[in-house]
Amino acid sequence: MTLAKRLEAIRTAFTARIDDHTRAIVHRAAENLRASGIRDRILGVGKPLPAFALANHHGQRRTSAESVGDKSLVLTFFRGHW
Repeated sequence: MTLAKRLEAIRTAFTARIDDHTRAIVHRAAENLRASGIRDRILGVGKPLPAFALANHHGQRRTSAESVGDKSLVLTFFRGHW
């Protein structure tokens, strides 16, 4: 299954299990993001990530250069529980 099809399946399943009020909130939030122009500022597929620094799980500041070295770097983003 392609990523696009998998994401559509996740979106469909999510939409089916939430009530109309919550669905309206989610759609409004998505529309607000689109209207903000954020799509013009995001990285495209295959674009290099700018250098950055974040705290690791011990609270120590690590740069992306320190973390990558000769290896791949995986970032995950968690928006919170809906």
